[in-house]
Amino acid sequence: MAKVRMRDVAEHAGVSVRTVSNVVNGYSHVSPDTRAKVQRSLDELGYRMDYLARGLRSGRTGFIALAVPFLAEPYFAELAQAVIRAAGRRGITVLVESTAGDSEVERRIIEGGLTNVADGVLLSALTLPAGDIGVKKPDFPLVMLGEHSVGDQFPRVGIDNVAAARTAVEHLLEQGCRWIVALGRNGSENGRQRTEGYEQAMSAARVRRVNWLVVPVEDWTREQGYLAVRELLEGDGPLPDAIFAFNDALAVGALRALDASGVRVPEDVAVVGIDAVQESAYTHPPLTSIAPDLDAIAERSLTLLEEQMQAPEEAAPGEDAQAGAVVAAPQEATPYRLVVRESSRRGPAPE
Repeated sequence: MAKVRMRDVAEHAGVSVRTVSNVVNGYSHVSPDTRAKVQRSLDELGYRMDYLARGLRSGRTGFIALAVPFLAEPYFAELAQAVIRAAGRRGITVLVESTAGDSEVERRIIEGGLTNVADGVLLSALTLPAGDIGVKKPDFPLVMLGEHSVGDQFPRVGIDNVAAARTAVEHLLEQGCRWIVALGRNGSENGRQRTEGYEQAMSAARVRRVNWLVVPVEDWTREQGYLAVRELLEGDGPLPDAIFAFNDALAVGALRALDASGVRVPEDVAVVGIDAVQESAYTHPPLTSIAPDLDAIAERSLTLLEEQMQAPEEAAPGEDAQAGAVVAAPQEATPYRLVVRESSRRGPAPE
C-alpha cells in the first residue's frame, strides 16, 4: 500500500497542504470546523506522521524525558503513567529514566544529560541538595516535578507539601488523636516539609511536642515503615494513638507491624499516609491518604515545558528573553485531597 502523503489528505479534505501540516503539528491557528474536517481525512486515509522527517526539519525529536527516582515505587509509576497520558494527547513520546535517587545522576540530568535524546526534561528529584551552588541554570527546557526544590531558577510543579501534611495531621486530630507519630523524617527536602506540616498542625491544636513521636527512617519504603513501627511498639513508651506516615509505602509497612503486634487499626492506632496510590485502597484496613492530582501535575508541567520549547532559543528557563536578567521561574502548586478510609475513621461513616 502506498504511503499516504499530506498532499493526499489535503485533496481529500479540500484544504491546502499547509492547513494539513498545521493540524498535524498541533498549531492553534486553525478553526475548529477545519481541524475536524482535516482530522476525519487523516483518520479515513490512515495518515501516519513521519517523525524522523519532522525532526530533521524542525530540529526537534518529538520526545521528552521523564526522570523519576524509582519506577518500582507505586507513586512514581503512577506519576509516569499520568505524564505519558498527557503527553500522548499532545503527540509527544515520553522516554522514562530512573535515577535511583542518586544525587550525581540528578545533577547530570539537570545539566543536560538527556538532551541528546529529548527536546525537554521533566525531573522528579529526590536527593539533589536544595540551593546547591554547583547546579547551573539549565540552557534547555526543564521542569521539576514534586515537592523537592533545588532553586527558584527551575520551574516546578507539585502540591503544597507543608499544607498537605498539615491536612493529614488535622484529620487525625479531628478523630480525637493526640499522641501522633510522624513517621519518615530524614535529610530530604520532602521530609523536612512534611515534618514542618506535622508540627504546624500539632502546634495549632496546642498539643505538646514529644520528641520520640518524630520517628526517623533511612528510606520511605514498606520495610522501613515496618521496622520503625515494630521498634516503636517494642519500646518502653506508651502506645501512640495515631501514625502519620510521610508516604503510603511507610504506611503499608506500619499497618503490617501493627497487625503483627495485635494492635487494632483504627481503634487503637489510626494511620494516614500521603500519595493515595492504588494499593492504598486494598490494604487491611484500607488506608486514609492524601491524594495529589497527578493528572493536574502532568498537564501543567507539560504546558510549562512546551512554553519553554516554543520560546526563543536564547531565552533559557528562568531568564528574561529581552533583558537577559535571571528571574524566578514558576513554582506552581496543584490540587490535592484527603481520601478518608477505614484506617483512620473512628466515627460512623458519612451517609
